[in-house]
Amino acid sequence: MQKHILSKSTFIKGQQCEKALYYHKHHWELRDQLSAAQAAIFAQGTAVGELAQQLFAGGVDCSPESAYEFRAAVLRTKEEIEKGTEVIYEAAFQFDGVLAALDILVKHPDGWRAYEVKSSTSVSKTYELDAAIQYYTIVNSGIDLKDISIVHINNQYVKDGPIDINQLFTVQSVKESVLKLVKDIPQKVSKLKQVLEQKEAPVIDIGPHCSSPYQCDFSGHCWRHIPAYSVFDISDLRTMKKFDLYQKKVLHFKDIPADYPLNARQWKQVNCELQNEKHINKPAIRSFVNGLNYPIHYLDFETFATAVPVFDGSRPYQQLVFQYSLHIEHENGEIEHKAYLAQTDGSDPRISFIQQLLSDCEDQGDILVYNIGFERGKLEDLTKYSPGHARQIQGLINRLKDLMLPFQQQYFYTPEMKGSYSIKYVLPALVPELSYQNLNISEGGTASNTFAQMILGEFCGNVDQAREDLLAYCQLDTLAMVKILEVLKGV
Repeated sequence: MQKHILSKSTFIKGQQCEKALYYHKHHWELRDQLSAAQAAIFAQGTAVGELAQQLFAGGVDCSPESAYEFRAAVLRTKEEIEKGTEVIYEAAFQFDGVLAALDILVKHPDGWRAYEVKSSTSVSKTYELDAAIQYYTIVNSGIDLKDISIVHINNQYVKDGPIDINQLFTVQSVKESVLKLVKDIPQKVSKLKQVLEQKEAPVIDIGPHCSSPYQCDFSGHCWRHIPAYSVFDISDLRTMKKFDLYQKKVLHFKDIPADYPLNARQWKQVNCELQNEKHINKPAIRSFVNGLNYPIHYLDFETFATAVPVFDGSRPYQQLVFQYSLHIEHENGEIEHKAYLAQTDGSDPRISFIQQLLSDCEDQGDILVYNIGFERGKLEDLTKYSPGHARQIQGLINRLKDLMLPFQQQYFYTPEMKGSYSIKYVLPALVPELSYQNLNISEGGTASNTFAQMILGEFCGNVDQAREDLLAYCQLDTLAMVKILEVLKGV
């Protein structure tokens, strides 16, 4: 058996971008470094795939011992089929130089059925194409597939006791779509083989395909000619317009035609950058600041989510609160800090979170958050989780005000904000002496992944240090809000 030329994943990569496929095969060294967030997503996908095996228990696992030994997996799969094994995990097939490893192959009374597991909550067009290349490879290997399905997460499932596998997963047949796609597979396979045989990478410029359906892992190489701050950073500009400017060889703000159809906010960003000037609407800022009621509570939540719900009364991928930071500014200028960080002993933190938050926020003064939709949404979730606290939590919701508003509405805009009203851009623009760069945890995704690993028992680092890092990160979020409002007061 010859070594395969394409796998299911490289076939999909080639459909997105033939140059990415070529680089994957011939210039692996150009690949972007895998981020911790991406690694966590991959690990979660693996865990979901293993859990889905329980839908068809008692199977034989044909996984290869290493990623380079798929020939053995193909042979093992063939042996198990010939032996009469009815459930096979990681069944491997090879045809016409294409290798396909299927998550679950099951022999039902009417014949073989294929199941591919995804950790998403729906079936996408890409998943259907993914299933089509599998169907093509499996059927041409001599297996008469009666059906092929995508197994995905049911995000309406609410955990109540031990995980109910049959409720957690939705099994959706995609055979009808696959049969429409499979007729084009031979031609697509042939084309990608030709690409891989070329002496040079295909000449393909950057475009919307770089991030659709997946973020390409060679973006760092292909986008290296794009300036650090360019037309691609114009706030809320549609992707097609960004590439329209790029195709017109416009990368820098100074080259944007005066009659180009940008909206007023976008032109403000461009002009402030070109003229190196701030835009400050003092009356609007004064109205915002004078509308705040003391004591001002600067509040920030951190959340985590898992594909498989951890606590009763929660759903797959539901964002669950586990931490908050709270700076309280009194009218006399005194500032105090309070914080909550959940334990990782497996207990549901939501009741203790609610109780401490209600105590810390008391019943006086505004609660200032950054991006009100997030904290308001989490508080609304908590009213549903604990109806007994609903009236008090609604009281907190009624006191919420959004510090993002002056920046979102461009009451205060500086070139250093680079068109963004995210606190990660606003803070260094207004308060450069404060920085997230020296923190071990410096952004929300890392905080979320760290806590999730800790509560799942998968964290390999120093737990005490990690807890200190989480507290330091969240505390800086609300201290940043204190300092940002100081700047607005100064205006």
